[in-house]
Amino acid sequence: MADSVPAVGPLIAVCANQAWNLVNFRSGLIAALRDAGFRVLAIAPPDPTMETRLRAMGCDFAAAPIDAMGLSPWRDLRTLLALRRIIRVQRPVAWLSWTIKPNVYGSLAAGMAGVAALPNVSGLGTAFLRKNFLTALVVGLYRIGFARASTVFFQNAEDCELFLAQGIVRSEQARLLPGSGIDAAAWAPHSPARPAPRGFLMIARIVADKGVREYVAAAREIKLRWPDARFRLLGFRDVANRTAVGAEELAAWEAEGTVELIEPTDDVRPAITAADFIVLPSYREGLSRVLLEAAAMGRPIVTTDVPGCRDIVTDGANGYLCRPRDSASLATALTRAATTDDDNWHRMADAGRARVIREFSLERVNRLYFSALIDAGILPPTAL
Repeated sequence: MADSVPAVGPLIAVCANQAWNLVNFRSGLIAALRDAGFRVLAIAPPDPTMETRLRAMGCDFAAAPIDAMGLSPWRDLRTLLALRRIIRVQRPVAWLSWTIKPNVYGSLAAGMAGVAALPNVSGLGTAFLRKNFLTALVVGLYRIGFARASTVFFQNAEDCELFLAQGIVRSEQARLLPGSGIDAAAWAPHSPARPAPRGFLMIARIVADKGVREYVAAAREIKLRWPDARFRLLGFRDVANRTAVGAEELAAWEAEGTVELIEPTDDVRPAITAADFIVLPSYREGLSRVLLEAAAMGRPIVTTDVPGCRDIVTDGANGYLCRPRDSASLATALTRAATTDDDNWHRMADAGRARVIREFSLERVNRLYFSALIDAGILPPTAL
């Protein structure tokens, strides 16, 4: 664990189940907190590369044993005790978290210490997509963890309504947040020109719940009509997820040649720039960061008509929608994309970027966080 943070300014703890989540998705909020005079302690499992980057962002770092997908109660107890110890030693004034276990066990540990917790439900995950015993367990854990939370953020209205209906949160706790916030300047289009038509790119962890198999099946169908169509898939393999696609299946896709697999990169902007349409056939999202980045860069989108995706895309306005878990419906949407003329492509590209700037800006997200900190008594009302 990190040494005690020097006593200069109040401390806010930020926690996720992987350090790259904090680096890639929360850097704008971290910068705003530091500009407001807070010290920031980043908490995540050990990751020397990401720890170095977090320290370069001005954070201190504490390693915690967070098993993202494990079901062992003993490991989860170890997580709870580790987070409780970090909170007691470092004494933050607020706890900000993302992903299930930091939300549940971190909020519980914060509540035990009398620290204001502001967890962010950035997606429901496999437990809610496949109803089984695990769903009931997760619901129970959420209910316990969020009992004393100051604010619980949700990234789409349907997730919020579900938690309210099941009594996991109270109405006075729940607030909507438009994602993690997009810096429109950092995600500006690199060129006004349209790339070569029928160049499709999917950016996602290679797991079934992202609709990867539907993407491959639809690609086969599209290439029968347009053999020159290009389908690329950029994402992490061997991820800790119960629906992860195995190495043997991935090897078969590569050998078939229908989809080109691309290694993950710290900067996806060149890949987005080279694509005609960005595709995400996910079964459900909190609020898809990939789609927000794509829209900000002026790329029309093909995605599913589900929470967290349809919040970003209006069919025909800045992309096309299809049914989830349905490769034939996805192929129909991809056909619409493949036959989109240049005028309509540019219209959709402009509409998508304008929507991100209007509804999903980093500035708006940071204001909502600061408003919640004011309500929790962490910041004075004049902070906004």
